[in-house]
Amino acid sequence: MAEIGVGLIGTGFMGACHAQALSAVGPLFETRVRPRLEMVADLSREAALALSGKFGFRRATGDWRELVADPAVGLVSITSPNALHKEMALAALAARKHVWCEKPLALSGADAAELWAAAEGRGLVTLVGYNYLRSPAVQLAHRLLSGGELGEPVTFRAVFDEEYMASPEVPFSWRCERAAAGTGTLGDLGSHAVSLARFLLGEVVEVCADLATTIARRPLPGGGVRAVENEDVAHALLRFEGGLLGTLATSRVAFGRKNGLDFEIHGTKGALRFTQERFNELKLFFSGGRPETNGFRTVLTGPAHPPYGRFNPAGGHGLGFNELKVAEAAELLEAIAAGRRAYPDFREGAAIEAVLDAIVESSEQRRWVAVRRL
Repeated sequence: MAEIGVGLIGTGFMGACHAQALSAVGPLFETRVRPRLEMVADLSREAALALSGKFGFRRATGDWRELVADPAVGLVSITSPNALHKEMALAALAARKHVWCEKPLALSGADAAELWAAAEGRGLVTLVGYNYLRSPAVQLAHRLLSGGELGEPVTFRAVFDEEYMASPEVPFSWRCERAAAGTGTLGDLGSHAVSLARFLLGEVVEVCADLATTIARRPLPGGGVRAVENEDVAHALLRFEGGLLGTLATSRVAFGRKNGLDFEIHGTKGALRFTQERFNELKLFFSGGRPETNGFRTVLTGPAHPPYGRFNPAGGHGLGFNELKVAEAAELLEAIAAGRRAYPDFREGAAIEAVLDAIVESSEQRRWVAVRRL
């Protein structure tokens, strides 16, 4: 069985999530390339040591450049804050390493396109961490739409709301700073909705949008206050290639929403509804039934809905967030084994960023804006 040494940059929430996925993916998916947990890097060497010991990485370092340069590392996993993605990914690509980068890929469409250009032609596999695409219910929705079972799509609506900054007492952090995070809720949450829109329905060609910062100032951890530099709320109209209209709304100040990623698609033969907070379910409606009984029905995912069966042989028992990341890791490793593109790769990551750029531009200019095509 072939192995590839993995270097993980970052030890926070997503760093631990990547480490769990890399620990579990080989046995569950029987990938042709197995990850060897080689090194962890963090600004705090103590944090790197703690995570490496917890998950069985061989080494730890306080310098991510040491990790990228290490000849035993063939795959670099980047889970650092947004502003560091570009520099780290470019360095990894220059060192001829495969790259798994958390979303958003970069702070702007131009930076994301630069990363895509740097990856092209090198024979390297790239993957961006839009793990909600791996949901068995989302995969089922894709198959139903691709197979025409819902007819021609006529409307798309998506919402991604969370409450992690809903209280004005939540202190200022790097997520509120343009230089560190870029956009606010749009890049953090809305990018997931855009990834789903493109995966399910194709190219977004034009947008009309508005952004707002509802909590303008936040307390600093050491005292004082600081102005928030990016948006708390974003709304957009989307026009897809072919003319389909859609809407997108996202907020990081939505009390009551924990992981509120919802979408609804109506077609000429039926409709579907999905909510990430109940992501083991997909609600389906097909036209043509008895009017008095033909409403949405709930499909509980199970082994008939890949990749559910890799984790659980019993339908309705449900998967969790971390299982989606394991499935994402499997896509990456199988792409490396086969020498093919992974999905979503850096090109798709750049295409998503181009939509986000157009949304920001539309809000600033108060008009419809065409999405830059790659």
